[in-house]
Amino acid sequence: MINLEVPAKFKQLVDQAHQAAAEFFRPHSRKYDQAEHTYPRELDMLAALLDGLSASGGGAGAGGVRRGGAAAAGNQNGANLRLLLGTIEMCWGDVGLLLSMPRQGLGNAAIASVANDEQLARYQGKWAAMAITEPDTGSDSGAIRTTAVLDGDHYVLNGEKIFVTAGERADCVVVWATLDRALGKAAIKSFVVDRGTPGFDLVRLEHKLGIRASDTAHFRLDNVRVHRDNLLGSPEINPTQGFAGVMQTFDNTRPLVAAMAVGVARAALEETRRILTDAGITIDYDRPAFSQPAAAATFLQLEADWEAAYLLSLEAAWMADNRKPNSLQASMAKAKAGRSASDITLRCVELTGSLGYSENSLLEKWARDSKILDIFEGTQQIQQLIVARRLLGKSSSELR
Repeated sequence: MINLEVPAKFKQLVDQAHQAAAEFFRPHSRKYDQAEHTYPRELDMLAALLDGLSASGGGAGAGGVRRGGAAAAGNQNGANLRLLLGTIEMCWGDVGLLLSMPRQGLGNAAIASVANDEQLARYQGKWAAMAITEPDTGSDSGAIRTTAVLDGDHYVLNGEKIFVTAGERADCVVVWATLDRALGKAAIKSFVVDRGTPGFDLVRLEHKLGIRASDTAHFRLDNVRVHRDNLLGSPEINPTQGFAGVMQTFDNTRPLVAAMAVGVARAALEETRRILTDAGITIDYDRPAFSQPAAAATFLQLEADWEAAYLLSLEAAWMADNRKPNSLQASMAKAKAGRSASDITLRCVELTGSLGYSENSLLEKWARDSKILDIFEGTQQIQQLIVARRLLGKSSSELR
């Protein structure tokens, strides 16, 4: 049975994450929002902290939790929950700066999810980005057109990848490509491509609404040769399995994106409470919302919405720690938290008026930053579709 209190064994790490968020992320948040594409060198000092929050303890990075092994008896609060709680605290400070942390790339999650022991050892301590989205595929990961053709001991990759988080700064990029387009999703595999590999060219960095401290890259792959040992997981194409191997990555990272949303939404709620209190508006939990000022009633509604997102995120992480399939819960947490964070931060700007809209407060920045959390790692609409398929027992071909 899930315990909703922060486990005592995680308290020190969570406190350290909150301290880093309060003493570094918050004070530097506006600076790196305005200096887009500038790498925050100060983050190098904090990299060890995030390594500690990582399940591997050695740089597996964001979402770096491996499944497998027999389930232990009783309730387990493990590495997934620890990383999720730490992510909430860090994003209470700044989402863009967390996404800029060395060795915490989404590609690290892919490596941790499906890599073999030799690959885990080889990429330990590396910063890995992840390249999924393409100009013509949008949110449909199964429609990937980048190809990988085996030529001797190497695969030759050709295609184009956009919206690669930390792509310029990472040591390597996990590229999703298809071995055979005719075989559909079953032929999609992930390959680790080292930066500097001939033919792997950075086209540009994107200018964005939010998370400006984090670079977002566009790559072109022109006859990029990677050794067959750089393919993550099995090279065999199993039509009955689909692309479940690479999709394990999302089961790890979607609760973490939910945690990012929970963290930034909590920051907005706390700042809004402070501003409302200074304005003389009392938020009373012992009175019905309809009998309180409109601003207080709205705040109570937003706080309840936040609580639901928080609990769903905890459930998804807890299920992973206890070796329970969590694809449904991961998508539910991502859908709820992503939408809630965007709604909450925008309403907080509305509630605080000119104070929230100006750059004198971080509220307007949090409203900009939060929108991406409802989009990347699968949009709101995609998450709802996944949830519907899981609940109704439908396949992707049966329910589009």
